[in-house]
Amino acid sequence: MVGAVPKLRADIRADRTTSGARGRALRIALISALVPLSLTLVQCGKAPNPAALAANSQANVQTNVQVVAKTSQQVASSDTFEDRFPAPQFRERFPSASEGFLQRQMSDFSPNRAVQQQPQPEQAPYKVASLAPQAPYQRPPREDLTTLVSMKSSAFPYFGNNPASDTPFLNISKGDRRGHRSYSGRVFWQDETYSDNRVLMHVPEHFDVRKPGVIVVFFHGNGATLERDVRDRQLVPQQVTDSGANAILLAPQMAVDAADSSAGKFWQAGGLKRFLDESANHLARLTGDPNSARAFANMPIVIVGYSGGFLPTAWSLEVGGISDRVRGVVLLDAVYGEMDKFASWIESHRSGFFVSSYTHYTARRDRELMSTLRQKGIAVSEDMDGPLRPGSVVFVETGDGITHRDYVTRAWTRDPLKDVLVKMSATPSLALTRVASTNPSASNR
Repeated sequence: MVGAVPKLRADIRADRTTSGARGRALRIALISALVPLSLTLVQCGKAPNPAALAANSQANVQTNVQVVAKTSQQVASSDTFEDRFPAPQFRERFPSASEGFLQRQMSDFSPNRAVQQQPQPEQAPYKVASLAPQAPYQRPPREDLTTLVSMKSSAFPYFGNNPASDTPFLNISKGDRRGHRSYSGRVFWQDETYSDNRVLMHVPEHFDVRKPGVIVVFFHGNGATLERDVRDRQLVPQQVTDSGANAILLAPQMAVDAADSSAGKFWQAGGLKRFLDESANHLARLTGDPNSARAFANMPIVIVGYSGGFLPTAWSLEVGGISDRVRGVVLLDAVYGEMDKFASWIESHRSGFFVSSYTHYTARRDRELMSTLRQKGIAVSEDMDGPLRPGSVVFVETGDGITHRDYVTRAWTRDPLKDVLVKMSATPSLALTRVASTNPSASNR
């Protein structure tokens, strides 16, 4: 028993020594952890070191590059449509209140709210009294309307007979192609020369369907197209506008750019009537007033035939079906034949006027027609100095220097069609109103 006590004391000292060593190690570890933390906390209130910031930025860039490369490899392995084009979220389709798009609530559109949001006009320091009456309502200004319209009743295509020979108009064929051999022996193919059914329609800016007006039907000559010749070279739409007359223009395409005067559907009985009836609906739509079709369908007509246009003019007067609506006929170097038809219309329609201007090419036939009319007791004038009245018959010979090609723009005067419409407008009994005394746009052209 006595020997056991020293051994117990030795064990207690050993335990104390071990515990003390462990305590010291724990304190050292705790101090080691707290010292860097305290240094970090001390640095929190100071500006960053530029050198350290640059080093950290470079390290971050390298780290980001590695991350992007790794991410790219992962995307490439699963590159789907949904990954590349994710469905938009609600917040992406509608801007937030902090963005530039002004958001409104339903209460913003209430009557009281709308009144409150309207800017209040500045109160004028004084009031102005008007001594003039309030101006009457005027139709808003618009520009001239010029367009090409396809029409079933236009001259071509035509599959009937030639009345001069009572044989089919398309009198020659080659395979599937059909054509017409003219009097000169030249062949014109149907698909190239007789297939254009368009009509040039022109409504001046000042035209008013509510006032007395007139429809000018223009038959062009040989070797012509509507755009190149009727509109741009012969300036027919411009002459109608510049006249200031309450008139519109219809110019059907005849044989396309060919030395041929064939009348096509205007050879047929009622051909002109069908043409004008169909035109009335197109003009009503063109002017924006569908209810005006009836006015167009009853409007007086002036037929103008230039050169080869004499043939459809003569047949329209003879069999067109509405010769009583024709208020005037104007032939521009165009009496190449059909004198009996012209003489018959002049004799039986003394309420209209007839004007024929000619060069030496048609002088013989014009003089023959003058002689025929005088034998019938019809007075004939040989100048255009006087006014045009119902029953006026005028023949005008133009001198040297006036060419046939330029005859539509230069005959007895410049712009002869304009001159006729101006003179016609000056005669109320011809039922035509001049609604524009001057045309500002004309002087600028």
